[in-house]
Amino acid sequence: MESIFKRTHMCGLLRAGDIGKEVCLNGWIAKRRDLGGLIFCDVRDKTGISQVVFDDKIPKELFDKANSLRSEYVVGVKGEVRQRQSANPDIATGDVEIFASDLIIYSRSETPPIYIKDDDNVDMNLRLKYRYLDLRKKKMQDNLAFRGKVCKIARDYFYENGFTEVETPDLIAPTPEGSRDYIVPSRVEPGSFYALPQSPQLYKQMLMVGGTDRYIQIARCFRDEDLRADRQPEFTQIDMEMSFIDEDDIIAVNEGFLKKLFKEAMGIDLKTPLPRMTWDEAMTRYGSDKPDTRFGFELHDLGQLDVIKNTEFKVFADALASGGDVRGICITGGAGKYSRKQIDKMTEHIRSFGAKGMVWIKTSADDISSSVNKFFDKDALKKIAAEFDAGNDDLILIVADKPKVVFDSLGYLRRAIADEMGMLDPKQFNLLWVVDFPLFEYSEEEGRYVAEHHPFTHPKDEDIPMLEEHPEKCHARAYDIVMNGVEAGGGSIRIHDRELQDRMFKVLGMDEETIQSKFGFLVEAFKYGAPPHGGLAYGLDRLVMLLLGEETIRDVIAFPKNQSAQCMVSGAPGPTDADQLDELGLELKK
Repeated sequence: MESIFKRTHMCGLLRAGDIGKEVCLNGWIAKRRDLGGLIFCDVRDKTGISQVVFDDKIPKELFDKANSLRSEYVVGVKGEVRQRQSANPDIATGDVEIFASDLIIYSRSETPPIYIKDDDNVDMNLRLKYRYLDLRKKKMQDNLAFRGKVCKIARDYFYENGFTEVETPDLIAPTPEGSRDYIVPSRVEPGSFYALPQSPQLYKQMLMVGGTDRYIQIARCFRDEDLRADRQPEFTQIDMEMSFIDEDDIIAVNEGFLKKLFKEAMGIDLKTPLPRMTWDEAMTRYGSDKPDTRFGFELHDLGQLDVIKNTEFKVFADALASGGDVRGICITGGAGKYSRKQIDKMTEHIRSFGAKGMVWIKTSADDISSSVNKFFDKDALKKIAAEFDAGNDDLILIVADKPKVVFDSLGYLRRAIADEMGMLDPKQFNLLWVVDFPLFEYSEEEGRYVAEHHPFTHPKDEDIPMLEEHPEKCHARAYDIVMNGVEAGGGSIRIHDRELQDRMFKVLGMDEETIQSKFGFLVEAFKYGAPPHGGLAYGLDRLVMLLLGEETIRDVIAFPKNQSAQCMVSGAPGPTDADQLDELGLELKK
C-alpha cells in the first residue's frame, strides 16, 4: 500500500468541469453519514470540502475501512469525480462528488474538545487552548491566507517604490519608549540585560544615517502592557522610514500603498487623496484622535451659550470656572429608544473616564424634558436643543468636566451608541489622516511633560521657539491613518538636528547621563550627518482585523496570547529550573 496518496486537487477547488477525472484528495473528515449501503464523507482541507461516496459495490475491505471513519480522521482518497445527485448550492463544490476507489487512513482522532465549525460560539480561552483545532475552521484558514496576502501586497508595493527590506535586531538595549520592555538576561554578561524591541525606531533612524534612504520591514515588536481586543504582547508592524522627505511625501507613498491594498485584497477602488483632519478638529468634533466618521453624533461646545454660562447649575458652573468644558452629543431617534435605566447605565460606563455624571435632554413633538428640569426651564432647554438642531424624538447627552474627561466620555458614548443602533457597518470603510498632534502630554503621575508619540518626533517648525517656555502649545509633525475609528498606523517626521534633539530630551526632563545611557548610540550617530527623515508603521494585525471586519486581532493571528498574556497552547510563561537561573546569575524574589 502507498504510504501517501499524491494529491492531484485541493478539496475545495473541484468543479463541474472536473467530472470524469480521477483525483486524489488529502484532508480531514469533517462529517460522516452512514446510509447503510452508502457512506458519505465530507473531506476538508484549507480550501473547503468535497463530498466523497463509498458504496457497497467496492471491495468489502475498503467499505469496512470507510465504515470506521470518524470526524477529524486524516485521510487520503482516490476516486472519480461525478455529478452530484442532489446539488448543494451552499458550497462551492456542491455540483460534484467523488466516488471512492481507494482510501488510506493517515491518522485517527479522538473526539475533539471543540467543534470544527465557524459558528461554534466556543469560549475564546478554549479556542486558544486547542488552537491547532481552531485553525482548521474555514474562517481561520481564510484569515491567515488573507494576512499573508496583505504582507505580499506590502512587499510588492514597497519593493516597486525603491524600498530596501532590512531586518533589525530583536535583542537590543533597553530604551524608554512609552511601554514596559520585555527584558532578556545575558548569560555571557552577568547582571546585564537585553530588551525586546517595542519598535525598530532607533535602528531604522540609524539606517537613514547609514544611507539606506528607503527602508521597509515586516517587524516583530514586543510591549509588556495591559491587553485588550486589539493589543497583544507581541505583534507585527509594516514598518518604514524614508530620507529627504516631508509629511506630504510620506502620506503620498502610503496612500499609494492603501490604494493598491484595497484594490488587490478587497476589490475596492479607494479614492485618494484621503481627507486630512487636525488633532484639534478631531477632538472637538468627535472626542477622539481616532474619529469614526461613518456616522454623525458630533460633539457641540455648549460653554458659550448664555443659558449655560449664566446657569446656577453647579456642575456646569464649576466646570467652566475651572477651565473645563460643557459639551454634548445628539442621538437622532434616541429619546424613544433609551429609557432612564439605560441612560443611567451609560453614565456608569463613563465614570471609568473620570466623569462624575451626565445630563440628558429628550425632545418630542410637543414637549421637552431633562434630568435637570429643576435648573433649566423649557425655554432654556429648547435653546440648548436648538444648538444641535434637535428634532422630534432626539436624545441629547451632556458632560461637564476637564476637557480630557469630556472628550473621552463623549467620544466613547457616540461610538458605543452607534454600535448599539447598528450604524457601524464593517464593510463600509472610512479612512482619513489625523495630523498636527500635540508634541507633549503632561503626566500628572510623573509631574512632567512626556512625549505624545516618542522623543524623536520633530516639532512643527513654527513651534520650535516655544519648546522650553510653552511646551503645551507645541505641535508635532506627526500623522495617523485612521480607519473606521481605529488607528491603523502612525508616524512622524523625525528630528535630525543634534541640538534640537538635545533640547527635546531636556524638555522631557532627561539629564545628560540619562540621555547617554538610553540614547547615546543614536546621539553619536547624529554627529556624523543625519538626513531629514521620517516614517510610518502600520499595525499589521490591526489592519488585517479591520479589513476582515473581525472584532479582535486574535482572529487574525495564528497563536495569540489571552488577556493574561498566556499562550494557552504551550502554557507559556512558565517556570524555569534553578540551574538555568544560576547560570544567568538570577535569583527569584519570594
